[in-house]
Amino acid sequence: MQSTRILLLAGATLVMWTPLANSAQPVTGPVATYWMSAATTSGIGAAFSGAAGGKRPGLGALMGMAMGGGPDLNAAHHSLILQLGTSQRPTGGPATAEHDAPPNLGAGSVLPLLSPLPQARATHEEVAPGPPAQYQKPKGRMLIFWGCGEHAPPGQPIVIDFAQLDQAGAAARFAGLARGLSVTPMQPPSPARNITYGEWPNRDTRQTVPANGSLQGDHVVHGNYSPDIKFSLSADQDFLPPVQLTSNVKNPSGSATLAWNRVDGALGYFATLFGAGAGDQIVMWTSSANQTSAFALPEYMSNGEISRLVAARAIMAPAQTSCIVPREVVNATGAAGFFQFAAYGGETNRSWPPRPAAPRPWNIAWQVKVRYRSATSGILGMDMSQMGGRGRPGEQPQNSGDPQKKRRPSLFNPLGALGAIIP
Repeated sequence: MQSTRILLLAGATLVMWTPLANSAQPVTGPVATYWMSAATTSGIGAAFSGAAGGKRPGLGALMGMAMGGGPDLNAAHHSLILQLGTSQRPTGGPATAEHDAPPNLGAGSVLPLLSPLPQARATHEEVAPGPPAQYQKPKGRMLIFWGCGEHAPPGQPIVIDFAQLDQAGAAARFAGLARGLSVTPMQPPSPARNITYGEWPNRDTRQTVPANGSLQGDHVVHGNYSPDIKFSLSADQDFLPPVQLTSNVKNPSGSATLAWNRVDGALGYFATLFGAGAGDQIVMWTSSANQTSAFALPEYMSNGEISRLVAARAIMAPAQTSCIVPREVVNATGAAGFFQFAAYGGETNRSWPPRPAAPRPWNIAWQVKVRYRSATSGILGMDMSQMGGRGRPGEQPQNSGDPQKKRRPSLFNPLGALGAIIP
């Protein structure tokens, strides 16, 4: 009887397994992997990289923006990172590759993909979520809040006392706050993962994409270590539109409201706030409904990862257009609340040759991934249209009368206590 049962079980297993085994499709490659990371930015964060030459501006520069001088903080900027990695070594000399871009990109017809020098690190490397590389342990303590709503729920804030932690310990606490999200960083091409690698921008090329630059059109990537890569991007695969805030005000109740227009193509939103409270107190808040830190999420995420985090309420759904920053957070930050808002746009994928019908082998020559995000930043409760430049065309100041009395913001240093942790 026992032998009969074993034979029946083995037979049933074979029947169930055989169709799956026959449907398995052998896949090899890709020989070349090409990633394009496309970002749209505005606000103070964009001014950091523009007016300050890619560096964080000092107090004088920020005050200049606050008084109506300097760059227009409402202007949108485009940036693009290109990364090519292959499993082949170059033929006929040193590694050379280039991207023939559509003319409406506006960054030049040929973008050279330069390989890093020996022993040099790649310029564009993906890192796990966490405090920025320049993180230094601040003094005092940090209060960590999360979630949209008029009031912070019971159990908040989490308090980190830096006097009891070394730098590694503080970083570990931040990482622990994000552990429940289980976010896995994406793995773009790199010298460590590919035999040959090239990137743009690079040490020899600092050309930027203009604000009206577009990804639409035909793209060709070729070189002496890669098969030719040819693909086209349509209007719905272009840079994301800029984030347009419709509200950034402190409410009579003591809370604050951030509101925005829906960003076409965005799959989810995430807001963070850094603030400097009284003394050596630092405040951190995120829009996540889950306990997490502002360093929990990477700049780019896959479509599947975004969908998972929206379902988990870690990032806001694409239909959401407002979030109330709790009153307790606003009170703790005082006047120095620096917010960052990101719209995640998912990805576009291309491959060649097309996937054949199973069970024929699929020998992939190349794969292309285009990633998107749009972001803005500013001071919570401050009319950013009056900081830098002249505001939007035709826009009138919200306050009338003497501009010296109505438009001049309070003199504070939003980076003084936060300079050690704001990326």
